[in-house]
Amino acid sequence: MRHQDFDQRRHPRRLHATRRPAAGRRTANRAVTVLAVSAVALAAAIALVACTGVAPAITRAITSSAGQPDPDDGTTVADGGFGTADGVLEENRFTADDVELPGIANLEPDLLEAVRQATDAAAEDDITLFISSGWRSTAYQQHLLDEAILRYGSEEAARQVVATPEGSSHTRGAAVDIGATDADYWLIEHGSAFGLCQTYANEIWHFELATTPGGDCPELLPDAG
Repeated sequence: MRHQDFDQRRHPRRLHATRRPAAGRRTANRAVTVLAVSAVALAAAIALVACTGVAPAITRAITSSAGQPDPDDGTTVADGGFGTADGVLEENRFTADDVELPGIANLEPDLLEAVRQATDAAAEDDITLFISSGWRSTAYQQHLLDEAILRYGSEEAARQVVATPEGSSHTRGAAVDIGATDADYWLIEHGSAFGLCQTYANEIWHFELATTPGGDCPELLPDAG
């Protein structure tokens, strides 16, 4: 922000003599400012990578063409975040029938069918099974891990709540996060009838097709690590 504070009574000629820079010069100044800010942000991102060993989302945003999607991870640089194409779903809004959304459409067919059957059965008990997260792009999964590392202070701690892209069932379309809480407990109790099982003890919302319909669910893993 530029600030000019003139006393008109003391410096009348200076005030009236002040000229606006030419349009070309103003444009050039803005361009220099943008480049300077970008350079500072990129330097900060590089420093963060050096300290944590991970690349935050800002690195992808700065190194992509302004306003254009990054072809590697589907990031829309205009808002610096991930969207529907990466599997982002609004919590407690979508169900197994919303197959126009990549986060649901890219689920393994057998898993999606099992969730659809469970959804119909839950509706008879006035319970709605929402899919709050399903398939995720590898870039989005990495972004979630990066955020967890920053939050918990180390990759080891973060891995207890967020898997790597290579180890995540979400990037293979083999897992769903179910909401709301009443739906989670309903599915924990009835999910095995459809082959659906809670797999992590610390995530009551995370389900995978881990048994045959009517079979027994495997012992819970302590966490995603």
